[in-house]
Amino acid sequence: MKHQTTLTVVLVFMGTSAFAQDQLGLGLILGEPTGLSVKYWLDDEHAIDGAAGWSFWDDDGFQLHADYLWHNYELLDLGETEGRVPVYYGLGARLKFENDDNRGRGDDDDTVFGIRAPLGITYRFANEPLDLFAEIVPVLDLTPDVELNLNLAVGIRIYVH
Repeated sequence: MKHQTTLTVVLVFMGTSAFAQDQLGLGLILGEPTGLSVKYWLDDEHAIDGAAGWSFWDDDGFQLHADYLWHNYELLDLGETEGRVPVYYGLGARLKFENDDNRGRGDDDDTVFGIRAPLGITYRFANEPLDLFAEIVPVLDLTPDVELNLNLAVGIRIYVH
């Protein structure tokens, strides 16, 4: 129940604070985690993204994450492509509410906090309010144990006006 309440609060806050902007993208993320994705462009090169979804690797659980992203449009030259293809990198955080105990500590539900360092690529369509993305994200979990993990995901978002 606490996970549903947390998800509701996060989605309502993100939606109400940026809903009137045409720079708000809502969509799906598939991989690690799998769930809902949101991205808010602050300007042409900076954005905040986040996701709420189910994590299937290691100990299953519900995951929330948010990242501050920088986009570089000059690293890839795709020639005559109508859309734009920035490479992005950033820094963020995640909370993971684990359901299983595979670490042998004897407790069943751990809350894991970690620092994320996403690296990805986005295809921003020229004439459609869509983007596609793929990312690889090293995650340094700090609690309850220090451990290095990896998130891999692809996704799609539609931008609301």
